[in-house]
Amino acid sequence: MSTHRPLRVGLTGGIASGKTSVAALFAALGVPVIDTDQIARDVVGPGTPGLEEVRQVFGDDVITADGRLDRARLRQSIFADPGLRERLETILHPRILTEMESASDAAGGPYQILVIPLLVESNLGSRVDRVLVVDCNEEQQIARLIRRDGETQAGARQILAAQAKRSDRLSVANDVILNAGDAADLQPMIVRLDHFYRRLAASGDFTAPGLRLP
Repeated sequence: MSTHRPLRVGLTGGIASGKTSVAALFAALGVPVIDTDQIARDVVGPGTPGLEEVRQVFGDDVITADGRLDRARLRQSIFADPGLRERLETILHPRILTEMESASDAAGGPYQILVIPLLVESNLGSRVDRVLVVDCNEEQQIARLIRRDGETQAGARQILAAQAKRSDRLSVANDVILNAGDAADLQPMIVRLDHFYRRLAASGDFTAPGLRLP
């Protein structure tokens, strides 16, 4: 098999698993990184059709005085009502996917990292060639949420309960980074994956057996 298009690696993981740190390390190596979290913010930026549609569904309460999306208030609404979460997804997901594909087409490179936190929940595995999961146990996620975001123990567990199960993410993974230690431990793992993905991209065969690091 041969192909001239970039290898697309979907980077995912639970909240506070270390996705942002991993993506930054790939970017530091010159790898194109396409962050769907940033795209999700952009498509509901001030004055966008996406923000207007959110306002029509959720009301003026989710818009700040300066015309921006009040994410905290919106988050409260969708946690309280799963039906509203689905409504929000129907607004955001098509726009995010369109922008993601456009950014990928423009980015080039032998391989790309597409940061897709909700890859499992949104069944987006078919959009990428390989899935890289940043993994850690739930107690580590909770501790990081409490330290990083000031969450309570109960609040952190509620956030985790709204996401895909750890086992579901691992079941779709081609490659796994176990991020159980310090941030410095990630660097050699990313360097190894970078070499691995460049070899796959050069070969045109994206189906090699996966890596489990460390």
